[in-house]
Amino acid sequence: MISEGQIVLFRFPQTDQKDGKLRPALVLRKLPGKFDDWLICMISSQLHQVIPGLDEIINLEETNFQQTGLKQSSLIRASRLAVVDEDILIGKLGNIDTLRLNKIRGNIAKWLQNP
Repeated sequence: MISEGQIVLFRFPQTDQKDGKLRPALVLRKLPGKFDDWLICMISSQLHQVIPGLDEIINLEETNFQQTGLKQSSLIRASRLAVVDEDILIGKLGNIDTLRLNKIRGNIAKWLQNP
């Protein structure tokens, strides 16, 4: 069962519609309605791609890093969103804490509200 704040695996598509590679993704929120759809965002090891004020870096040195299930410092790419059915999310690597999840959601909301 998938839940908000989990880090799962997903074949994230590229913006040019080419097949993507299997990568970690953060489960942000279940969409309302009768379908089992979830809003997720991509996680990358390419820290240099960070968009300040929107993306979130998780460093290997953080005390709660191990609970993420990630192998190295990673970038939660809040600008790379997708809506997917739960059935195509593969496994659970770990999770992030509620405080960080809410910060990421807040960053996305601010970005959407401020042109």
